[in-house]
Amino acid sequence: MRYVLLTALLVFGPAALGQAFVPAGDDRVLEVLPERGGDLQLRALREQLRATPDDRALALQLVERYIALGRAEADPRYFGRAEAVLVPLVRSNPSAEMLTLRAVLAQNRHDFSAALADLRRALALRPRLIGAWLTQAAIHQVQGRYPEALQSCLTVSRLAAGWSGRVCVESVLADSGQLEPAYRRLVALLSVAGPESADERQWAWTVLAEMAERLGDTGAAERHYRRALAIGRLSAYPLAGFADFLLDRQRYAEVLELLTGEQRADGLLLRLALAERQLGHSEAEGHRRTLAARFADSRRRGDTSHQGDEARFELQLNSEPEQALALAAANWQVQREPRDARILLEAAIAAGKFDAARDVLAFLARTGLEDVRLRDLAAQLAGRTT
Repeated sequence: MRYVLLTALLVFGPAALGQAFVPAGDDRVLEVLPERGGDLQLRALREQLRATPDDRALALQLVERYIALGRAEADPRYFGRAEAVLVPLVRSNPSAEMLTLRAVLAQNRHDFSAALADLRRALALRPRLIGAWLTQAAIHQVQGRYPEALQSCLTVSRLAAGWSGRVCVESVLADSGQLEPAYRRLVALLSVAGPESADERQWAWTVLAEMAERLGDTGAAERHYRRALAIGRLSAYPLAGFADFLLDRQRYAEVLELLTGEQRADGLLLRLALAERQLGHSEAEGHRRTLAARFADSRRRGDTSHQGDEARFELQLNSEPEQALALAAANWQVQREPRDARILLEAAIAAGKFDAARDVLAFLARTGLEDVRLRDLAAQLAGRTT
């Protein structure tokens, strides 16, 4: 309920007018984060740590829990809480696990240089730390550095049982000119039930769905997305992916059904607002203003991790292609996933500034990254760049 009230303030209060709200005092409570599903584990960890503040293992468990919630809900406040617990721990003689968690937090705010530096230190201390290798692979893949990502994934395959290494390897190969064979190998892997955790299974099915969508196999992509979501783990990533799938097919009412109540994460609210706009929904303008206020807040904090979504916001909700292009180009300098390439190509076409797409087109040619949506956009740009 408090969140509903906060949303109303964001929509109709000072933030909606572009003015920062300044609390009257440090003790002013702006919002109480709900504990979804009665997160008894989180509450128990906090109470135990208050009773035994020198228990570093317990503190790390609490950090991991905050990060898991931050990822599931795409809510940066959980990452802030994790950092508040972690910072005192890493001031002296940090362990490999602590450095890896700090790297995850730096990765989340797109400070990839700091994250990779911490991961190198962590792996020097513990060369078989799987979490550090996986995080390193993810960062290299997001940056489009596929050979380095593949090396990290292959190390995970040697060290870890289960699907993690295989999914990691096939995901990188799919970005490196082997989309169809990688997809077929992953289908075969997932056809065999294993001892994998729910998180691993949801990740694997989501990766498979994205591969099918890039191949243009919409039926398979929808089945895989639904399989990922049916696992029942709260996660913003597969929700956003499936919402984009539905938006591309103008299935707007299904987007509303999928995302109703999922307004905390900016990326999910963006997709909800896009569907509402198409349906003439009464909340569309309120959600657009809420997003504008949130992106403005992010810029004031120096947080540029949402530039890709903000570019899409400017292009598709504000009809500001030049502003969208500037944001998409800045985002492309940091991360190079297919969706980052797509918004830059779309913005360049909409703005009529075709040469702005040259770096993306060169990247696609150099890496062999395949995606039917990118292929179609590239075809629209053929002969228009110098």
